[in-house]
Amino acid sequence: MYQMHWLMDVDNVYGFGRCGDRTTKPAYINTYQRGPQEGVFETVPHPSCETFNFGRTGNGGYLPIFIGDSTYTQQWRYTSAPDADARAVQAAYWALKWAKEQGKQADISATITKAAQMGDYLRYSMYDKYFKNPGCASPTCTAGTGKSSSTYLLSWYSAWGGPQGSSSWAWRIGSSHNHGGYQNPFAAWALSTTPELIPRSSTAQTDWATSLTRQIQFYTWLQSAEGAIAGGATNSWNGDYSARPAGAPQFYGMTYDVDPVYHDPPSNQWFGFQAWTMERVAEYYYETGNAQAKALLDKWVTWAIANTTVSGTTYQIPSTLSWSGQPGGNWTSSTTSVNNAGLHVSVVDHTQDVGVAGAYARTLIYYGAKANHAQARTTAKALLDAVLARKDTRGVSVTETRADYNRFDDAYNSSTGQGLYIPPSYTGVMPNGDAINSSSTFISIRSFLRNDPEWPKVQAYLNGGAAPTFTYHRFWAQVDVAMALHDYDRLIGA
Repeated sequence: MYQMHWLMDVDNVYGFGRCGDRTTKPAYINTYQRGPQEGVFETVPHPSCETFNFGRTGNGGYLPIFIGDSTYTQQWRYTSAPDADARAVQAAYWALKWAKEQGKQADISATITKAAQMGDYLRYSMYDKYFKNPGCASPTCTAGTGKSSSTYLLSWYSAWGGPQGSSSWAWRIGSSHNHGGYQNPFAAWALSTTPELIPRSSTAQTDWATSLTRQIQFYTWLQSAEGAIAGGATNSWNGDYSARPAGAPQFYGMTYDVDPVYHDPPSNQWFGFQAWTMERVAEYYYETGNAQAKALLDKWVTWAIANTTVSGTTYQIPSTLSWSGQPGGNWTSSTTSVNNAGLHVSVVDHTQDVGVAGAYARTLIYYGAKANHAQARTTAKALLDAVLARKDTRGVSVTETRADYNRFDDAYNSSTGQGLYIPPSYTGVMPNGDAINSSSTFISIRSFLRNDPEWPKVQAYLNGGAAPTFTYHRFWAQVDVAMALHDYDRLIGA
């Protein structure tokens, strides 16, 4: 496999190291493991290479927390986030284009070859988790053959693993859940049309061409009456191939899901997914002039701008979204449109989040430049000017009040299902000696966080005080703003 594992402990702060060596950094780790109700404050960080040095030492490591087998094998297991791999391909396309313009293509040829290879393996994310055919509504469904279980969409993950030592087994899975926010038609277009990026496998170019069409259809099926993109679709209802809800619309045999993958919080309530995914559509439209992409953007941009206000250095963009209704019908290979007059979105509240503002501005920039849409261009400029007014010595940021930090010390509550669940029979330790047992909380198995200079603000809140405020400089947010500034200068100018 040639994909990026989704999560690294870059400083080895947990102390796992590589396969339990304690020292190697960055260290590959994982957190989410237990289904749609597992919010971040209910996760147990664990090593991706499990040699039973920690957790329940010598008797299953961390595995007994997540699975109920009677025996456990020391093993490694990695998971990719397909949207991240697709973004890497997206970046490689622009690097290649600009290198060609400068006569510097040879300088990056090795990296471009790796991007094509990544695009080859990225196709595993198109397949159902257990390679079941679309429409599966029972755990006993027969597995697909060939490409029959491919949705040609970018699902939530793919994963692979095997044993440490001499055992002779391995596994590889896709994902049954497809989120509108994870799609990347630009990457599909690049992997199917740019000679240097077309993967070497014999069917890869055709697969990515099919994926490009399928993704645009998916957006069209999910576009609400107002213009925002609804959740997605799943081939495994309830995550266990349960019977599908009666009357639920289908996309190539998969069932509409308002919040695919996770529910704490609901996966499609964040406007950031809208900005991220539509920015990719806008880049595709900018490079190709595709009429279907333009139609999606015409409606989406109108909705987004109508829910945006900018006045000098003050701005408000959508934050939390609420959904009602569902797509107006099934989408099959012969469908060209659906009536989504009954699928609605409303904006619950607004934000000044700098990262989302940057991604949103990039969408407006590409669309505004290609469609000659004056309001998109002026809104993008106003947003970026307002974001830059929040510049400090570390980047750009806004103050956040974190009422959700009251969950730091939540032990599991069986009546509400909230809190960190550890099986009653399980006892173990983190590498630093933090106990893992049925009384554990998010903070108790991450006690190093108490050494953070800002921790007293959280502790005061847990003791009954006011919700703490922080000024974060998230790397992805700084990058989105920086790229938006570059795109504006390159495509629109002063």
